Amino acid sequence: MSHEQPAEKPLLVSVERARTMLGLGRTKIYELLNAGEIPSRILGGRRLIPVAALEALAAQPERTQ
Repeated sequence: MSHEQPAEKPLLVSVERARTMLGLGRTKIYELLNAGEIPSRILGGRRLIPVAALEALAAQPERTQ
């Protein structure tokens, strides 16, 4: 019987990981970041995005343009 802990969900992910999580292209992710619609932090020279922000964005109702 294994006593392994379940894998913890990360708090921050890379831009590339955020892109795949949302199913968006690189250009669209950077548009959202630059518009302030997705917050990010620079840590250790890497731009990281809070998973909670991605979940909140995905839960928003669709906007009409």
